[in-house]
Amino acid sequence: MNRQIMDDIDTSLSVEDFAALRENLCEQRQFRQEQLQQLSAAAAAADPFLDGEAASQVEVRVKLAASARMVLADVEAALVRMAECRYGSCHLCRGPIARERLRIVPQARYCSRCQQVREAGR
Repeated sequence: MNRQIMDDIDTSLSVEDFAALRENLCEQRQFRQEQLQQLSAAAAAADPFLDGEAASQVEVRVKLAASARMVLADVEAALVRMAECRYGSCHLCRGPIARERLRIVPQARYCSRCQQVREAGR
């Protein structure tokens, strides 16, 4: 049987699964918040008269901060879905998201099939 199909079959989340996923999301939120604070502090300490190397470091910090904000927003949205008892349902097909997918990407909004469709459409 295809691995993806097997993952889609295994969708039920136990109380323990749910608690572990929530803990993982909370840890990710904390990490991203700390990362953004560190990047902000580094930006505040930067010299306004930058040489070429320092300017590239600023560009890297800006991109890291944008990525961290995006992941933080996804994590916070997943925690809201948990609080509203909507966690684990695909935003497109409304079907359940496989337990294994949620273990790998706990902030996932889409089942593996819908995620593939979205990525193919890009």
